[in-house]
Amino acid sequence: MPLNSTRGAASAKAFGFTAGAATVEADFLVVAGGGGGGYSGGAGGGGAGGLRTSWPGGSGGGGASESKLKLIKGKTYTITVGAGAAGGNGPATKGNNGNPSSISGPGITTITSTGGGGGGAGPTSPSTNNAQPGGSGGGGSSYLNTGGSGTANQGYAGGTGGTTGYAGGGGGGAGGVGNNAVGTDPAGDGGNGKNLSIELGPYTYGGGGGGGIYQGTRGSGGSGGGGNGYRQDPEVNGSAGTASTGGGGGATNTPGSPTAGGSGLVIINMPLADFNAGGTGGAPYSSNPTTAFVRYTGDGTYTV
Repeated sequence: MPLNSTRGAASAKAFGFTAGAATVEADFLVVAGGGGGGYSGGAGGGGAGGLRTSWPGGSGGGGASESKLKLIKGKTYTITVGAGAAGGNGPATKGNNGNPSSISGPGITTITSTGGGGGGAGPTSPSTNNAQPGGSGGGGSSYLNTGGSGTANQGYAGGTGGTTGYAGGGGGGAGGVGNNAVGTDPAGDGGNGKNLSIELGPYTYGGGGGGGIYQGTRGSGGSGGGGNGYRQDPEVNGSAGTASTGGGGGATNTPGSPTAGGSGLVIINMPLADFNAGGTGGAPYSSNPTTAFVRYTGDGTYTV
């Protein structure tokens, strides 16, 4: 695995050092794929992918930082990065749920984050088209449909839709609940993500998607990659969640333009003296003189 020099990488010679303890303590960040935005008048934004981490600052949904991984030297660990989900793509169709991300392998309990919940469909969706639970919950559609719930210690719930068929709630984020729509205007903003410095940064991950509206103020995506919701009149389409953040997709009402959630992300961070650039699919970086990390934006492996 080549050392990426664009983020201040240390010399390749420093990597691959294998002496030391039989196990290595490593921090992790596992962000799942975001949920897709709902479709039709007053649709809700997609929820962010669930976020779990051992890094200071805590996991999503108000959860405490988890214990570090104890990886076994010479063993290989499997990294799965969840894709963002497609948004609703036709009248009164909800967004789909995002896909999970995980780290698994010898001697550890698998770390899995849950995909974000799809946004609810407007304007008068039946229960089958309501906002979905997920890592963070999707935003509720209009007529006071509630948002989906978040997963404990991973993300927050989505917001509630407005009082009539005009405004949807924001999708939940890893760092905050999705905002409720207010009456008929404005739509709900997506919940904010979590700001962490596990890689060169800090960066924010897991923002919820904004709710849609007929006329007025559409919902903005939450910090950390959430997509913006649509406005129908005058028309402004919603936007997808940002790749590699787990952001939820904004609500949409434009035929053929579903607003997908953003893909997830996995990071493994450990002392430089214990770091090995072995494995597939990740990009290794040195973040300071004492630590290094591998960043995965797709599936791969890490060999300690």
